[in-house]
Amino acid sequence: MVDLGQEKMACNKSFCSNYMLLSPEKAGLVDLVCFLFSSNIYNRKFVDVPKGTKMPFAPRWIIFLTVVAQILLRLVAKPVAWLGNLLEQWLNLLHMNTNIFVLIYNLVTGQVIGIPDETSAKYLSVLAFLDLRQDLDENIAAGDSRYNPHLSIMAAKVAYENKAFIESTVTDHWKMDFVAFYDFWNDYQKKATTQGFLFRKDENTDTETIVVAFRGTSPFDTLDWVSDVDLSWYEFPGLGKVHAGFLKALGQQKLTGWPKNLIQIFGGHDYAYYTVRGKLKELLKKNDKAKFIVTGHSLGGALAILFPAILAYHGETSMLERLDGVYTFGQPRVGNEQFGKFMEDQINNNLLPNYYRTVYCNDIVPRVPSDNSVTEFKHFGTCAYFNSFFKGKTVDEAPNKNYFSILWLIPKIINSIWELIRSFIKGCVWGSDYKETGLMQLLRVVCLLFGGVPAHCPPDYVDSTRLASTELYGTGGSSTEGKTKNKWATELDPLV
Repeated sequence: MVDLGQEKMACNKSFCSNYMLLSPEKAGLVDLVCFLFSSNIYNRKFVDVPKGTKMPFAPRWIIFLTVVAQILLRLVAKPVAWLGNLLEQWLNLLHMNTNIFVLIYNLVTGQVIGIPDETSAKYLSVLAFLDLRQDLDENIAAGDSRYNPHLSIMAAKVAYENKAFIESTVTDHWKMDFVAFYDFWNDYQKKATTQGFLFRKDENTDTETIVVAFRGTSPFDTLDWVSDVDLSWYEFPGLGKVHAGFLKALGQQKLTGWPKNLIQIFGGHDYAYYTVRGKLKELLKKNDKAKFIVTGHSLGGALAILFPAILAYHGETSMLERLDGVYTFGQPRVGNEQFGKFMEDQINNNLLPNYYRTVYCNDIVPRVPSDNSVTEFKHFGTCAYFNSFFKGKTVDEAPNKNYFSILWLIPKIINSIWELIRSFIKGCVWGSDYKETGLMQLLRVVCLLFGGVPAHCPPDYVDSTRLASTELYGTGGSSTEGKTKNKWATELDPLV
């Protein structure tokens, strides 16, 4: 039998000053019950903390609920993935045959167009069927303060697709230069779990911009959802506490943590942070006028803001001076208050310009992990908040910051009903390009009682950046001018 202490030491953690790591797959019923009734949490198999760590009941209760949720998500991982694959195949079959009626006709006449290969540029993910738009808004030109946010959400949306689709979109629709697509290795899970791509506009000119886009949470991969609600963290001197799952996805090393220069002993895997940093240095070296921006939706947003955080942690000042912005959409919380202060220092020193954390209405993901005295996770920087009329403003924090509130239950349901109604009239109000797909409308019907799910999907974020005022994204992401300080004034009505 393996000693519990030896098992917990199997993963070196000397690179950090403190840690709390949760492993729901190791949690048994007896262990969970004992965890609730004993403050000595070191003895629990599913909790990895320094020896002698004790914890009061309140945080143990929240961790207990989180771990139970993670266990349930892990249990349904295979059937949900199977359902997602089935739905995706069906949607692609319908798409290739125009609609259900044409498909039936083609079946009768023996002219059915088959499902394209999953690596083909014609193959779409389920998320793509929620929003089929590929072209950039021709009314938002370079130089418009909305241009980079709009380009960023389109890149973050496209990041969910396969390499061929992404390359076709960048080169054929956006007329830009596709650089690379990556499947990044996770040193803890021993498999590729993170995807991202790079492209650039205005190559070899004074306005050259390189865009780094990270893929977000896959809708039918409940293990991604497990990461979003995980409360595990590592603490680093000077940096603060940071979400463990996001760090691992970005390329943290199991034995050495975050060495500035990675020496690969066991193979030539691509790790997100190190690979992207190296590629950016190579591209930036070719043009001393070039800048870069980083973006992502959902989990991808967390990776997007952690990338410059690790650059700053490594003292990569020359690279940060070439950073032109970080635009995240539906980004979960990634660290504690100390981490937020560390990042605010980068903003104040002009090493993190144009950091905009865009939140659409009742999106659930920016409200997890919870912000309270127990979990300690907090947002920082400028939040560009949009209500369900796509009216945006900069605030310190989005309304209903922890989502699960009895007080907000009825207003959220009312808002979901309005969003469903809006889905049928958007095309008439703003033009045919805003017309919602049938799948997106169906999702709104299914989630009327849980509007945080459709609110998290890319379509509303794309519309928000298109319909934003030119002043909203013009403050540089660091100015407090115009921010809403009185939260109650914002929270009284989610529709206004």
